[in-house]
Amino acid sequence: MKLLIVTVVDEFQKDVLQLFKKANIESFSGSDIEGYKNGTSSFMMNASWFPSQKSGADSSMFFSFTEDDKIDLFFDLVEKFNENLETNNPIHAVVVPIERSI
Repeated sequence: MKLLIVTVVDEFQKDVLQLFKKANIESFSGSDIEGYKNGTSSFMMNASWFPSQKSGADSSMFFSFTEDDKIDLFFDLVEKFNENLETNNPIHAVVVPIERSI
């Protein structure tokens, strides 16, 4: 079992959910996040209490504790999805091994 972590801009959130379904990953969690590029500089420029503009991109993060074969299929599907993008906001995914769990 490994931990799959996926980040995506909100525009592609429904696509990620479909990719989870196609990879037979049925149990996962998600959260709304803000994504930043060159995070330190853009974050620090808007560090006032009431910034006039939000500098981050509305994004989502998903994670799932799942098996290797499902992760392999998910990565194949994400690679194909990202190849056809016309934006500079691909789906990002990482895998973290689990040493112990309860």
